[in-house]
Amino acid sequence: MIQDFHGKTAFLTGAGSGFGLEVARLAARRGMNLVLVDVQQDALDAAQAELEAAGAAVLARRCDVSNAGQMEALATDALLRFGAPHLVFNNAGVGAAGLIWENSVRDWEWVMGVNLMGVVHGTRLFTPMMLAAAERDPAWRGHIVNTASMAGLLAPPNMGIYNVSKHAVVSFSETLYQDLKLVTDQIGASVLCPYFVPTGIGQSHRNRPGELAADRPTRSQRVGQLMTDKAVGSGKVTAAQVAQLVFDAVEADRFYIYSHPQALGAVQVRLDDVVQGRNPTDPFAHKPELGVELRRALRGGPAKD
Repeated sequence: MIQDFHGKTAFLTGAGSGFGLEVARLAARRGMNLVLVDVQQDALDAAQAELEAAGAAVLARRCDVSNAGQMEALATDALLRFGAPHLVFNNAGVGAAGLIWENSVRDWEWVMGVNLMGVVHGTRLFTPMMLAAAERDPAWRGHIVNTASMAGLLAPPNMGIYNVSKHAVVSFSETLYQDLKLVTDQIGASVLCPYFVPTGIGQSHRNRPGELAADRPTRSQRVGQLMTDKAVGSGKVTAAQVAQLVFDAVEADRFYIYSHPQALGAVQVRLDDVVQGRNPTDPFAHKPELGVELRRALRGGPAKD
């Protein structure tokens, strides 16, 4: 756990908007140095200007978190500028919808590259630095937070590629927590599992790589995007509130971070399905009208606006 953040360093991916930007704002208010990473240059520039104006020391870098070489170069520069980071927020993520057999190989490579390999790179590069800092100083404390999703604990239909990537992040983070416990008491880990919170992830298509930008979405992908936009747009929990939950968890050394604890009932149903060996429960049992709407849309009828 970290109790005093002043003068310490935070490394944050997806820092140009959403959770990344809000956590960076809170970190700046606590007197932290910031390493800001985003693939969208204009958003990154705006975040850097805002946070430097707030008094933070900032290293900002446009970087594709799925690219091992870019991340390695960034990690080297961050270490030279600020030393080992105390808070690592592996947060960059992209969304994807559609029936699971309709995602192209390029879709899989993009989503898994950002959502999973971005977490892998942030962890494999910075954990050794953090462990070395902890070994040099018994008072040194660090924490790694990985952004997954409630989709990493559930399996909602028509968004399989996203579910798979976020389940992988949950498993990765749980293993990271256990592995760290084997070797140190000075570095903690958490996994963030937000539900529908208004952030930029619903418009991930703005950052699709050039070779994917021209792909025409299938019917199921269009339907999934429409329903996701509706759910995210109606979200009542803000990204700023989630950022505060992140800091609360780091201070308390709490592993699971939930934006919507009320959604855990559905997680319990899924776990009961697994333990009892029964077929997966209808995900729309609590709101059957949503299931009716989705089935109608995918079978040829119009999806409601």
